[in-house]
Amino acid sequence: MKLAAIDIGSNAARLQISTVLHNDNLISFKRVEYVRFPLRLGHDVFNYGALTPESEARTTKLMQAYKLLMELHEVEDYMACATSAMREAENGHEVAKRIEEATGIKIHIIDGSKEAELINNVVVQALDDRQYLHIDVGGGSTELNVYENRQKINSKSFKIGSVRLLEGKETKGAWRKIEDWVEDNVDATREITAVGTGGNISKLFNLASKTSELETTRLEIERIRDYIASFSQEDRINKLRLNADRADVIVPAADIYISVMKWAGASKIIVPDLGLKDGIIQLVYGQLGKKRSLS
Repeated sequence: MKLAAIDIGSNAARLQISTVLHNDNLISFKRVEYVRFPLRLGHDVFNYGALTPESEARTTKLMQAYKLLMELHEVEDYMACATSAMREAENGHEVAKRIEEATGIKIHIIDGSKEAELINNVVVQALDDRQYLHIDVGGGSTELNVYENRQKINSKSFKIGSVRLLEGKETKGAWRKIEDWVEDNVDATREITAVGTGGNISKLFNLASKTSELETTRLEIERIRDYIASFSQEDRINKLRLNADRADVIVPAADIYISVMKWAGASKIIVPDLGLKDGIIQLVYGQLGKKRSLS
C-alpha cells in the first residue's frame, strides 16, 4: 500500500509517496518518491498580503503534476496541507477552492498548532527521556516545542521564517518574543539538546562535520553558516551547488536555529530526516485505518 503527502510551504511545495511496511506488529513507512518544487508563495503573501494569479497558476499546474505522479504510483490515499503563506494570504481559501475545482486535490490550510502537532508525532520517535528543544524553521514561520520524557510540554509558533526574513517582513519584536519564550519555557538548570527539522537545517547538517550519525554541534552549524555567507548568491549556486531557492534562504534560516540554540543553552543539535510530510503520511495512515474499521 502506498500513501502520499503534499506539503505546500512558503518556500517550496513537496510531494512524498511512501510504502507502508509491516514487520510483525511494527508499522513503518519507506519513501519511494520525493519531489520538491520552489513555488515561493511567501514572496507574494509577505509583500502583498495575497497570492498572485501567476502563483495560483503555477500551484495549479504543480498539483496536476503531483496528481499524475500519485496515479502512476497507485496511491491509495493522500492529504495536501498548506502552511504559513497560504493561511496568511487574504485569498488563500479562495485559491485553495479553485485549485480543488481544477485538479480534484483538496488543500487543507492548517494553523501553526496543527502543523507543530503533525511534526511532533514523528519527531518524538527520535527522542529519549532527556530535555529537548525542537526547532522547525519554515519559510514563513518557526515552531518551537519543548520535550521532557518524550512528552511535549510546551509549544509556540512564531511569525518568523527564512523567506520572511529574506523579504524583511518578520513581525515587529519577533526575535525578542522567541528569546522571551525560550527563557520562560526551557529549564536552564538542565542540559538541553536541540532537534532541528526543515530543509535548511538538513542541508546545513549535510555540510557539517558530525559527532554522530544524527548529531552535530552549534559551533559547527555556525561555522557552516559563516562559510556559506562568505560566498555570493551566484557562487553559492555554482560553487557550493545549492539550489537557487535554497542559496538565498539558508543563511537567514541558520540565524534562527543558531539564535534559538544560544538562548536555550543548547550546544548540540540532532537532525532526524523527518518533517511535516512524514507527519501527514502518518495521519493519513491512521485515518485510513479508522475508515476500514468502520466499513
